[in-house]
Amino acid sequence: MLSANIQAGSSTRRYSDYATRSWSHVLPAGNKRGALDVIARVAGEHDIVGLNESDPGSLRSGFTNQTHYLAQRGGFDYWSHQPNRSVGGVASSANGLLSKLEPIEVTDHALPGRIAGRGVLLARFGEGDLGLLVAIAHLSLGKQSRASQLSFIAELLHDHPHAVLMGDFNAPIDRPEMQQLFRQTRLQPPACEVLTFPAWRPTRAIDHILASDGLVCAEALALPAAWSDHLALSMDLDIPGEALQR
Repeated sequence: MLSANIQAGSSTRRYSDYATRSWSHVLPAGNKRGALDVIARVAGEHDIVGLNESDPGSLRSGFTNQTHYLAQRGGFDYWSHQPNRSVGGVASSANGLLSKLEPIEVTDHALPGRIAGRGVLLARFGEGDLGLLVAIAHLSLGKQSRASQLSFIAELLHDHPHAVLMGDFNAPIDRPEMQQLFRQTRLQPPACEVLTFPAWRPTRAIDHILASDGLVCAEALALPAAWSDHLALSMDLDIPGEALQR
């Protein structure tokens, strides 16, 4: 599995770029298509990919649905996206799913928070109570909003034995709201910390792939997501056959 905040294909290589290249986040400038091609090659080596900050087709992406584009370029037969926030029709942001496995169901849920515009995309693979659940979310910067969002997600995943929650959490594992998530679900803390932000000199582990105790995780590693300000997070999961039965 791969979790990647792709920053809509924009380039950020130092903190000063947030100011000097802010125009690239709202205008169809820069080599966004080239960045997406790089991300597609990385994504294509995985079976299931969760995307954050994938533009669903606004001005800044040249009206390209970036999730669909990555699905085509990465060799994924199945894809879905959840548009969450639009800035005057100029820039939009979405969670995205790329999959080489056919999901039985994909649902969108709006997340609570002080400012609207966050969501969780939930995909189900396999029938029954043992089917694999994959949730993709991009959480708020504020602690209180993030806590309420994680509580909402915990209700969706509850005591499911084969669940995965991935995305940009904007928080390390040791935060109280993260610990509450582990108490409310069967999701497990990762065995090791993988630094993902900022991409050019990672000092913080804020992107996560969390799996429930019914899944066996191998070592995770960080990979460049073209020129995004986040590194992508890759993890091998051993998923039992019963979780994918149809």
